[in-house]
Amino acid sequence: MTGIVYKSTGSWYTVKSDEGNFVDCRIKGKFRMKGIKSTNPIAVGDHVDFELEESSDAVTGVINTIHERKNYIVRKSVNLSHQMHIIAANIDCVFLLITVNNPPTTFNFIDRFLVTAEAYGIETVLVFNKIDTLDDNTLDEQLYMQYVYQKIGYKCLRVSSTEKKGVEELRELMMDKVSMFSGHSGVGKSTLVNALEPSLDLKTKQISEASKQGQHTTTFAEMYDLSFGARIIDTPGIKGFGIVDMEKEEISSYFPEFFKLKDQCKFNNCLHKEEPKCAVKTALENDEIAWSRYNSYLKILEGDDEHYRTDIYDYDRKQSDELRGQ
Repeated sequence: MTGIVYKSTGSWYTVKSDEGNFVDCRIKGKFRMKGIKSTNPIAVGDHVDFELEESSDAVTGVINTIHERKNYIVRKSVNLSHQMHIIAANIDCVFLLITVNNPPTTFNFIDRFLVTAEAYGIETVLVFNKIDTLDDNTLDEQLYMQYVYQKIGYKCLRVSSTEKKGVEELRELMMDKVSMFSGHSGVGKSTLVNALEPSLDLKTKQISEASKQGQHTTTFAEMYDLSFGARIIDTPGIKGFGIVDMEKEEISSYFPEFFKLKDQCKFNNCLHKEEPKCAVKTALENDEIAWSRYNSYLKILEGDDEHYRTDIYDYDRKQSDELRGQ
């Protein structure tokens, strides 16, 4: 039988068969070690073959084959630095939820996520959530972040789940696609899924006032069928986003604004650091590239996977004011 993995708990996998039935499946022990470098050989979104097995209590299955993935998104394993964790597979679009201070999402985190999505060929939309909670200062921060990424070419949405702002536009982008919601704990992933599909009634929690951090409500990645012809993968919140399996020379290719200038650098293998006649550095000095992006690039290049944070925003008030009117 064939089907799609809808939920992964680490040892058991819920598979929806082509006939529409949900079956709890496991994998054979030796299958786990077969040339797979990730901590989880099977991820939500995987297309698999499985065989049914009947026990005295229930019908379960055994997964014996993973079909070739069209893409997947990964992060460095939290406990095993040389292994990756596959967050989800076979994704049409990933929506990265961002909040300015409730909890704070940094440029560095966003850029690490985008680099990984670019490397695996996954379209990413930036969703600035909880816009109803912004005051004048945090609104300027949000609008500047939006300006930085729109200028590069990333689609950005401004959303309020509670006030239903931007929800319909998001729904239209999701139709007939397999989408994934990702972001820090507390950015409102489950609340937004509930706004899109109230009947799901996913659990949500409040932000901790002491730490301004979210509390985990989604423990495992899980896919849901939505009534408007879409599938959504809700994922656990991510604190940091470690980059895996990238050579230093290729990292700049996953920054679209750097890649456009690459051919103009004097050296083909330019790392855009100390090399002479570097087009990226020239663009940076002319404020054609955001310093936040270049800062993120250097951190990734240096292999710094700590939870890097900067509170320094080089605001462009004029651009923020223009976006304010949108």
